[in-house]
Amino acid sequence: MNPNKVIRENVRQLTDLPNIGKASAADLVLLGITYPQQLIGRDPFQMYQELCVITQQRHDPCVIDVFIAITRFMAGEPPRVWWDFTEERKKILSQARVC
Repeated sequence: MNPNKVIRENVRQLTDLPNIGKASAADLVLLGITYPQQLIGRDPFQMYQELCVITQQRHDPCVIDVFIAITRFMAGEPPRVWWDFTEERKKILSQARVC
């Protein structure tokens, strides 16, 4: 969902989360996440690694940005577009290899 349209109180299903459509929701389900509350305390980089292992393919690193956006949102931060986290992800990945 477009982050500008997300109303925290109305978030009940995965597609209610900022930046999450059907495809991303399906990826979350592969990770065993079926409700937004299950994202609380999750590590977006670990989620990405798990997704790569489960699907046996390397996903676009922008998936990490989406995972950062939704885990931060569920931790109480305001909804933000996924690309707000690209520079942060690149900096972290330059220090450690993921997938």
